[in-house]
Amino acid sequence: MNRYGRAPWGDRFPASRVPSYSSHRKPLTTDAVIVGGGLTGAAAAYAFASAGINVVLLEADRIGRGATSLAAGWISDDPGVPFAEAENLLGLRAARGGFQAWRRAAVEFATLIRRLNIKCYLEPRTSLTIALTPEQHARLAKERKVRLEAGLAAPALGSRVVSNEVALSPSVALRGREGATLDPYRACVGLAEAAVKRGATFFEKSPVRRITFNRKIADVHTAGGKIRTRKVIIATGTPTMLFKSLRRHFWFRTTYLALTPLVHAKIRNQLGKRKTVVRDSADPYHVVSWLDDERLLVMGADIETPPDRQKAKILGPKIGQLMYELSVLYPEISGLQPEYGWSIDYAKTAEGLPYIGPHRNYPHHLFAFGDSSHSVTGSYLASRVLLRYFLDELDSSHKAFEFNRRWVSICWCSVRIPTISRSD
Repeated sequence: MNRYGRAPWGDRFPASRVPSYSSHRKPLTTDAVIVGGGLTGAAAAYAFASAGINVVLLEADRIGRGATSLAAGWISDDPGVPFAEAENLLGLRAARGGFQAWRRAAVEFATLIRRLNIKCYLEPRTSLTIALTPEQHARLAKERKVRLEAGLAAPALGSRVVSNEVALSPSVALRGREGATLDPYRACVGLAEAAVKRGATFFEKSPVRRITFNRKIADVHTAGGKIRTRKVIIATGTPTMLFKSLRRHFWFRTTYLALTPLVHAKIRNQLGKRKTVVRDSADPYHVVSWLDDERLLVMGADIETPPDRQKAKILGPKIGQLMYELSVLYPEISGLQPEYGWSIDYAKTAEGLPYIGPHRNYPHHLFAFGDSSHSVTGSYLASRVLLRYFLDELDSSHKAFEFNRRWVSICWCSVRIPTISRSD
């Protein structure tokens, strides 16, 4: 049976164990308010509570049931943007610091999940970024060259090694060593529970109506009353209508995901070792991974986010396109129909790296917007960067994620964007 419009993670979680939190009903005062109860919000709540900060999290619906429940669950060790583009837009030092921070976040995120003993099917996964056409080969060879020149690791593998591992024969492949996969919904629920144990307060079904502020404090207003706070952490992934003025800094995109039913053992044995996440060098790229070592999960076919009225109509053809593109990679699965097919909206920045931190027009706010990496690493990274901003303990690696970088022409589309300030 085809289940279109929903991801598998909710179906794999027992209904009797779904956590429930009360809605916000009375005035409060706290050190920090986090808006958004997805993986980024839950990770930030855990980080803040573990640091002894009094923190309240507000979720408009249910914890982990928004974009987090649609994520692929890949902890990637790079942000999915060509380093050459990031260096061109940010400068060598900032770009290198951003990539190094991302890799550390991948390692630390997996370590935290293990330390907290969160049952979310965490599995170590190396990754391969592969080139299958001459154009992709040239692009990937250039990427390896600039990474090595910047002092970043970029181990290359030959076709024979790659073929043995993932049953593909690219002309060149770059290895990522620090990745993993997990169930993003379970990870979010586990982090929320860990945050509450450390003193965080969570409210569900509590959408924020407005946020007001003066020179000293901010007030977050819900139907249940006002919460007075020193800092408001906006962890919604994309700017909501409360921050319409910031939406012009982003390009809104949609990616599509398809999950196959169980692949027959005879076919699975022809498709490599099933322990590696594969990302090609197409534009937009595809990401292919294994779920439970039995099902293939493919992500890609990104487009500009369609109007809401067209989303359901577009979904079926886009999932069909994904399955066809997967069968081009692996002809052995031709004819296999998807068990699940869904989409996820995201915001993309000029540099391809998320914006994490303050904006000059919002003196009491910290934001985490624009993670277009197609992985969950950015959620953990944002939680750590946001905490350091709150504690005023910044380091140079945060430069890559600031709002005050300069915008220039964008390599991933043909449009020339006028140079404007990232803090406008």
